Amino acid sequence: MRKIQKPFFIVNPKSYIYGKDIIKLAVIADKLAKKYQVDCIFTGQLIDLPSIKSQTQNLIVMAQTMDELKPGRGMGHVLAEALVEKGVEGVVLNHAEKPLTLSKLDATIKRAHENNLITIVCADTPEQCRAVAELHPDIMICEPTNLIGTGSISNENYVKSTIDAVHSVDKSILIMQAAGVSTADDINKVLLLGADGTGGTSGIIKAESWEDKLNELMSALAKFKRM
Repeated sequence: MRKIQKPFFIVNPKSYIYGKDIIKLAVIADKLAKKYQVDCIFTGQLIDLPSIKSQTQNLIVMAQTMDELKPGRGMGHVLAEALVEKGVEGVVLNHAEKPLTLSKLDATIKRAHENNLITIVCADTPEQCRAVAELHPDIMICEPTNLIGTGSISNENYVKSTIDAVHSVDKSILIMQAAGVSTADDINKVLLLGADGTGGTSGIIKAESWEDKLNELMSALAKFKRM
């Protein structure tokens, strides 16, 4: 399993783009990840992941979902083994737009780790962050559901309280604060407050120039590598 280097960045297009458009974005992110020497996680539609993987060299390609089942019966599910075979390195779980029960999340994290997949797990409140930390994912995205896609970032109290909640359980979990992040100033704020990584979706996808926006965000993040 790859070790993620801090500070790291995630480009998470969700279902906004696919096909040729997501490849275009991936190639831009790939170029800038190399330029700034930062670990850049990139997610996409399952059907696009092999193409993203084949046309980039510097991205950490991850799935937006996975199931806990093992090879066998199970129509319409996503196998950990199938992701690994296509070069996928991790999976994002429990996003507000695709939530899992605690028991299913626990089982899916275990299946991912059995296959050396990096797990990124989302949680909302400090209490939920603490509960999810008990499942020992590799990375957590702590973000208030009501701020996703709004362009407003989490306040200082939320960032600090969720980091404290997670680290009270497991100090090895890396923490990403990404809700509403869309500018270099947002990057500076969340990293100065103690986040290990950040990134975005709508702030990137809706920008007039994907390359200009990613350059702004990733260059701001790269400055923290020297601190």
